[in-house]
Amino acid sequence: MTENAIYPLTFNPIFKDYPWGGRKLGDKLGRAIPAGIVAESWEIAAHPNGSSTVNNGPLAGLTLPQVQEKLGLALLGSRNKQSLVAGKFPLLIKFLDANDWLSVQVHPDDTYAQAHGGDSGKTEMWVFLDAEKDSNNKPPEIIFGFKRGVTRASFAQAVADGKTTELLHRVPVKAGDVVFVPAGAVHALGTGTLIAEIQQNSDVTYRIDDWGRPRPLHIAQALDVLDFALVEPKLLQPITLLEDEGLRVEQIGHCAYFETERLTMPADNRFFGLCDGETFELWAVLEGAVTLEWDGEPLAINAVTWALLPADLGEFQVTADQDSVLLRVFVPESEE
Repeated sequence: MTENAIYPLTFNPIFKDYPWGGRKLGDKLGRAIPAGIVAESWEIAAHPNGSSTVNNGPLAGLTLPQVQEKLGLALLGSRNKQSLVAGKFPLLIKFLDANDWLSVQVHPDDTYAQAHGGDSGKTEMWVFLDAEKDSNNKPPEIIFGFKRGVTRASFAQAVADGKTTELLHRVPVKAGDVVFVPAGAVHALGTGTLIAEIQQNSDVTYRIDDWGRPRPLHIAQALDVLDFALVEPKLLQPITLLEDEGLRVEQIGHCAYFETERLTMPADNRFFGLCDGETFELWAVLEGAVTLEWDGEPLAINAVTWALLPADLGEFQVTADQDSVLLRVFVPESEE
């Protein structure tokens, strides 16, 4: 193992130029991005369609899959032994800029995805960083779930008739909102939104309607996996886990694959953590700036940046250098 290989890791992102993207990742987040359309920034990624590269410390220049191969459970933790066996990092972290509607789409669960291509299923969640009203002052919205009374047969007919969106549930959104999108949920991110996305490490999407764009659709697969019981779902309501001297910790996502917390930290506030060998942690600074201290060189993290804390990192402390908002993501203990 590379000497001093256990330390907080930061990465160079991978940019994707899908047709619905824009320039907000630069204009709103202050990121250095390529010219032209930039739809997604894969922040922490280890997938055949894109793997991020470490940009700090002794492991700089290695891709995340190479780091996983080198460090093994010291990176992933004991909760993720199956991921080590599979040679696949469990999660994928992105920023998305929806300058136009994303396709109406659905993701499969693990069983279907692995039987039809070998990738993982895709459960995901969205944290809205920005949501701009349109020229008519109408708030941005998403498609999420079905209207009441929709059946597989009625939806299949609507798709055939070119009336897909008439049966879909729309939800207005604003900055700070959270949406949990399980596998099987019909959904589409709407124009004017900018999000952080936490998801299973998968790139399987079945498009149902692409607003006239000339890209392939996947109607048969979508009808196989759509959850027609997801009727008019609501935005996720955060659960407050801790409030202490201005520090607020909220649970904003929980499933078998990941748990996500949002921390609101006034300047000079501290959060004490421990990576005890069970799971890695992913931390993002969405607003402000913090210093992460551990048994090594402190790491300054400014908005908007993600860092990966290996499972064997040990005790650490996050200190807010200014008023800050952060995300903390980890793999929960199995409920089996």
